[in-house]
Amino acid sequence: MSTDLPTSSTEPAANAAGPTNGQAPAHDALPAVDPRLLVREEGFAGYWGEFRRKMRSGELGSLPVVVGLIVIALVFQLRDPAFLGAENLNNLFVTAAGTGLIAVGIVFVLILGEIDLSVGSVSGLAAAVFAVLNVSHGMPEWLALVLAILSGTVIGALHGFFFARIGVPAFVVTLAGLLGWNGLMLQVLGSNGTINLDDSGLVAGLTNHYFTDIAAAYGLATVAVAAFFLVSFRDSRRREAAGVPSRPLSEIVLRTVALAVPAYVVAWLFNQYKGLPLAVVIFLGVVVALDLVLRRTSYGRKVFALGGSVEAARRAGINVAAVRISVFALSGTMAAVGGMFLASQINAANQSSGAGSLLMNAIAAAVIGGTSLFGGRGKTWSALLGVLVIQSIASGMALLGIASAVQYMITGAVLLAAVVIDSVSRRTQKTAGRA
Repeated sequence: MSTDLPTSSTEPAANAAGPTNGQAPAHDALPAVDPRLLVREEGFAGYWGEFRRKMRSGELGSLPVVVGLIVIALVFQLRDPAFLGAENLNNLFVTAAGTGLIAVGIVFVLILGEIDLSVGSVSGLAAAVFAVLNVSHGMPEWLALVLAILSGTVIGALHGFFFARIGVPAFVVTLAGLLGWNGLMLQVLGSNGTINLDDSGLVAGLTNHYFTDIAAAYGLATVAVAAFFLVSFRDSRRREAAGVPSRPLSEIVLRTVALAVPAYVVAWLFNQYKGLPLAVVIFLGVVVALDLVLRRTSYGRKVFALGGSVEAARRAGINVAAVRISVFALSGTMAAVGGMFLASQINAANQSSGAGSLLMNAIAAAVIGGTSLFGGRGKTWSALLGVLVIQSIASGMALLGIASAVQYMITGAVLLAAVVIDSVSRRTQKTAGRA
């Protein structure tokens, strides 16, 4: 029986030296072709086929939440034309910033496959610390703000220490934090329970300052679109130079246009009301910066590695405890930053700061946006998309005069649907051999 077998394209030296172990060189063997190259060569039909394959294998990405946002917008717009009005959308984005910033920190914790139940209490405590230092003790606003945010960092690192070094489950540690830090907040605020902030101060401006020049909103949209195109083009050229599959220029242009349309529409809507909100600029800046940390740094890869398999990460030489502590420190930091925005909305720190549905909304925003509760998968953009879903539901129901009880039920149903989709997606990917 013949033993001639086609040799791999990765063995040119062996072929040049002649037959090895009785095997003749296969001169007619074809090099393997990456399927992604075939998809792009087939044009629209190839992309449509790839899209259907991803849907069948459970690789849904952000599609469910984007479709959900569109459906929510259409439903409320048909019921009340003011929903997509400039004033309502402007207020929607500003109101979503505080919860969204907290949700960004939650994304990192969920990628580890853990949970942080203390973020609501930490946000309220940070607001109380700022108010006491600045208003009661006369400390400069910038310094009080820095110390308030650092208090969140220290608290988060403390949670991480008990979890990573002592071995206490994150659920228990942060549940204790939820109770303990809320009690400390009440103690810090004192018997009065409410401390009003300076109307014209730094923190008040976080959600009340607008860039009224129309060039600001359009300029931000232009910078975002240009940056997306340049980064995509640069990555494509680097991949092409390395001999790996890369996106053609036509696809990059199409993706850029798909981003430019909503970006300029939102910029136009901002300019129809008060202008570009500072809160939106900061929120988007944090989302983009931490997205780069997750996707472009070794630290981000370590976070994903821990979410995939702690033991595998440990064997790969990753300092598991250090990464875990840093992630919880980041979560505490973002909770404190979000607390500053929430205090800015009411221009005060009071006993209800960080309470109510804040914790559930922050976790729900991360999960609804596409971050997996099972760890190993998520993006900072999940926080943005998820909080827009939650805030859109709240805003639409407020316009229609629907009771908050119904809002809670609908938000809960949306959260359950997101988790069900995530579970089914994971199961489908395992079946397809992609998990």
